[in-house]
Amino acid sequence: MNATPATTVEQPRRGRRFKRFLGWAVVLAILLLVLWTLFTLWWSYSDGERAGLLQKFSKRGWVCKTYEGELALYVVGGVAPQIWHFSVRDDAVADQLLRNVGKQMRVHYTEHPGLPTTCFGETDYFADRFDLIATPGSLPSASGLAVQGDEPTAPASKP
Repeated sequence: MNATPATTVEQPRRGRRFKRFLGWAVVLAILLLVLWTLFTLWWSYSDGERAGLLQKFSKRGWVCKTYEGELALYVVGGVAPQIWHFSVRDDAVADQLLRNVGKQMRVHYTEHPGLPTTCFGETDYFADRFDLIATPGSLPSASGLAVQGDEPTAPASKP
């Protein structure tokens, strides 16, 4: 008779212990996921620059809207261009890029591999600034960026 009450008391205690263990395991897993996300966002695996023609830039996503762009890298005649995909997190840079679609540019980026979600960007490459590249027929602007335009013409001489 004494064996039966001890067994019934022990089962609820085991159940509470398992639930507590499971709760702490879930909290620990969430904490590790948050720490990993922060680490991959703050730590840059690499940074560099790529140059080419900005051929597409858009805001995409079902739930998390992110800015995504495509840069057609310089090509050799007769060879299809290599397309480089990148994301932008800064709204000011995104607004400037939207206004410069179709222009030659040099984009500075940082690479953040291993992000657990696409809510920060669909690619590992995050562009943080860019410079327009002067091409024949362009004029330098006051900001130091090249602006597409007509060649200046010499003033007409008086007869």
